[in-house]
Order: sequence, then C-alpha cells, then structure tokens
Amino acid sequence: MDDLYHPRVLELAAEIPHVGRLASPDGAATKVSRVCGSVVTVEVKLKDGVVSEIAVHPKACALGQAATAVLAMHAIGARPDEVRAARDSLRAMLKEGAPPPQGRFWELRHLEGVRDYPPRHASTMLAFDAAVEALERAIAHVRGGATT
Repeated sequence: MDDLYHPRVLELAAEIPHVGRLASPDGAATKVSRVCGSVVTVEVKLKDGVVSEIAVHPKACALGQAATAVLAMHAIGARPDEVRAARDSLRAMLKEGAPPPQGRFWELRHLEGVRDYPPRHASTMLAFDAAVEALERAIAHVRGGATT
C-alpha cells in the first residue's frame, strides 16, 4: 500500500487546481467508477485547437484525485490528442506494464504503484476518460455539431 499512497500522491490529491465549473463549457463529461463509486466531471473550453480552460469536479478517492490534479495542472495549452495519448499511456501503464506517460502529463508516473491493484484502475482512469470524452464533445461543439 505504500506504493499507492506515497507522499506525492497525497500532495497531488490535496492540491487539485481548477476545481469547480465553467460558465459555458464547450464540452463536459462525467465518469463514475462502478467499483468504488468515485465520480469525476471534467469541463473544457477550446481555443485555436488547444484547451484554453478546464474545470474539474472530483468526488473520488486519493488516487482518482491525484490523477485529476495531474490533468488539471497540465491540460491548459494541451491539444486534444495530447490528452488522449496521456489517457492511453496511463491505461497501458496500469494494465499492460508499459512505462509511465511522458511529456506534460509526466507526473502520472506517481500512480505507477496502482498497477498492482486492478480494482483501483477504474478510479485512477476517471479524470482522463472524462477529459477525452469532454474534448470530443468540445470539438463537435466548436465545429458547430453537438452541444455539451
């Protein structure tokens, strides 16, 4: 369990930036873990093809909160494909033993210990799963398609 809740994971969980809601997001999504009941909502705005604003609303365990913090700290300025790649790398790290994500979301490496606890994978993935869905909705909205 020490690998799960080492000091940086707890720091991240306690220091989540951009908590709240956006007045008029381009895209939003909520994900729920059926295993533990954790819930994370992500709202985004896009400008010139990158995330210009993000708001997160986590009601999650420390692991879900830590992942949410990494997302919220580094998403502004990210292209949707960067967020998607981070989500895919996080999933591969947890489920396939792949190396931790690199680039702007490198701090997801602090969650590498979750790999050995499969019931915790879902809550750890919530923020990035919600972010990818919110970004897909935002892209559609910005293009004049579906709304949030």
